[in-house]
Amino acid sequence: MFCRKAFAALFIILLVTVPARADDEADPLPSWNESGVKAAILDYVARVTTEGSPDFVPEPDRIATFDNDGTLWVEMPLYTQFVFVVDRVKAVSNQHPDWKSKEPFKSVLDGNTKKLLSYGERGAMALLTATHSGMTTVEFNDIVSAWLKMAKHPRYDRLYTDLTYAPMMELLEYLRAKGFTTFVVSGGGTAFMRAYTEQCYGVPPWQVVGSSGETEFRYWDSSPTLVKLPDLLFFDDGPGKAEGINHYIGRQPIFAFGNSIGDKEMLEWTGNCKSLCFMGLVHHDDAKREYAYGPNSDVGRFPVELMEHALANGWNVVSMKEDWAQIFAWGKLESPVQPEPASETELNR
Repeated sequence: MFCRKAFAALFIILLVTVPARADDEADPLPSWNESGVKAAILDYVARVTTEGSPDFVPEPDRIATFDNDGTLWVEMPLYTQFVFVVDRVKAVSNQHPDWKSKEPFKSVLDGNTKKLLSYGERGAMALLTATHSGMTTVEFNDIVSAWLKMAKHPRYDRLYTDLTYAPMMELLEYLRAKGFTTFVVSGGGTAFMRAYTEQCYGVPPWQVVGSSGETEFRYWDSSPTLVKLPDLLFFDDGPGKAEGINHYIGRQPIFAFGNSIGDKEMLEWTGNCKSLCFMGLVHHDDAKREYAYGPNSDVGRFPVELMEHALANGWNVVSMKEDWAQIFAWGKLESPVQPEPASETELNR
């Protein structure tokens, strides 16, 4: 009898004094539903960061790369940088009276978005050249920073810097807490992104890889400075993402996330790493809380072929609708609906 009482007392003491188990700790990804993707992320990180694990990866090699538009913040109805370009053309148009009759500037000033988009890459480059060059790098950073403090999204009526995805912000913080170095790798302009990535994502300027224009060292008003030139130095999209990572980071990622066909090569290259790898794609399928788009979109195109490639290669496809309990930090936290496992047919819709 005494032994049983002593054992019971000892058991109670152990319950009180033994530290909480890992699964009782605070959830590092509270904006994610309890779905397969969340479980895959937690399992992956545990395997590569636990010493003694056969999949353990030393901290210097824990490189994680993330696309920007549509992966970390909203890219609809137009890429944020493109909205900036349009606003910038309007702001300086009084210095260029010829723009009133010169395309694609005329379409910008007339508010004819459909016609503007019809000019494609050639038109975009003309606008970028006019709005992103002929000034110092410091001046450009100041212009972008000032614009971000007042420019609001047409649907949400909030600053663009408020439109980061809460689940992805949690993921960035979680990875960094586990010894990963996080990079933004995007087709967007490096100089444009560096104006906000540290504030929005906790990613400093030197961990941003994007499309870049030429710069030139000059004495500007007798002061040594760098001036932005109209020539393109590097286009960081498609195959360029893998090339840019190699050139600017110098290490192959073991973790990569994107959302469109432009991220395919980055994820493929990540999947060819020597250690255990994680590849993820954000699928925009929530028209109610955000947007639903994919195969036929001019922005963030996600063709059926990309979905098929992802499923065939074991990539993790995030359904915004099913996998995210909350999209924006300021949004109302919805009660997570535990989804039934989606079939391959449903994922391809």
